[in-house]
Amino acid sequence: MKNIAFVTVLFTASIFSFDLFSQSPKLVIHGGAGTIKKEYMTDEQEKEYRSVLEEALNVGYELLELGEDAESAVIAAIMVMENSPLFNAGKGSVLTATGIVEMDAAIMNGKTGQAGAIAGVRRIKNPITAAQKVKDESQHVMMIGNGAEIFAGEKGVELVDPDYFLTDKRKQQLERIKDSEKLELDHSGDRGFIEEFHMDDKKHGTVGAVALDKAGNIVAGTSTGGMTNKKYGRVGDVPIIGSGTFADNASCAVSATGHGEYFIRNVVAYDIAALMLYAGKSLQEAADEVVMKKLVDKGGSGGIIAIDAQGNIAMPFNSEGMYRGFIEKKGAAKTFIFKDE
Repeated sequence: MKNIAFVTVLFTASIFSFDLFSQSPKLVIHGGAGTIKKEYMTDEQEKEYRSVLEEALNVGYELLELGEDAESAVIAAIMVMENSPLFNAGKGSVLTATGIVEMDAAIMNGKTGQAGAIAGVRRIKNPITAAQKVKDESQHVMMIGNGAEIFAGEKGVELVDPDYFLTDKRKQQLERIKDSEKLELDHSGDRGFIEEFHMDDKKHGTVGAVALDKAGNIVAGTSTGGMTNKKYGRVGDVPIIGSGTFADNASCAVSATGHGEYFIRNVVAYDIAALMLYAGKSLQEAADEVVMKKLVDKGGSGGIIAIDAQGNIAMPFNSEGMYRGFIEKKGAAKTFIFKDE
């Protein structure tokens, strides 16, 4: 009887220990920020965006619920958005000035501190998967262009013809941007000649995800097609670790979206983590100070999503809107688009 009682105590203690140290998983995503107003969007468009956001949240959270790590959930969620033509990443990437796609992506693991990034790629179907390969199967942190594509192909990442990324929506968007540039030249000094912008032309398109798994680890991932009409091999903040993507279990995981040059110069993702580590600020306080004060003072627009190892989340943005959402319970994905939600 003593042995049975002893085993029972051990079994009960093990259950208690597991419950004590097991985290409730959470997943947070974004799909870009910018001039996103309800009056610019039809009910059908809003429904389409929310549907993809919900799908990304549900796909990623299902993995977390099954006990998979945060990295798997982040990649799964981002791939859903990369495969949608609605968002500026993967299939929906915007076009450069020469009418091609150049994509960037990054991922960072908060437990290990390992990170991987790719930039300026044209043939990788899901850039976030190539970023993970750089992290896991190379000695480097970032690879670019043709070299990144060769490496990804060797590691089994799916490559596609560049035409896969060319959509009528993005071709028309590029034409509008080029036309507006011509008008600016013809009306230099007259800033009132254009009264209305197309919604997609004033959006900082990027997708990203941050997650907390049952083991208490956090991960951040981000993917983008960059800026419409970008020139000369421009690379934004997304693949720059500490600017558009950062994760550390001791502070937080951050994925950013916005005018990349400002996020690079202000090292936005790491600045949030540093304020938590060195100034003792909460996640929300640190995120608000960087996004709503520092960036605004510098003239930068956009937003971030973030999570810490305790499960606190933050989603501040200083633009008119940001596609975003989170899930912390199966079947209860919450999505937001506009500023007043």
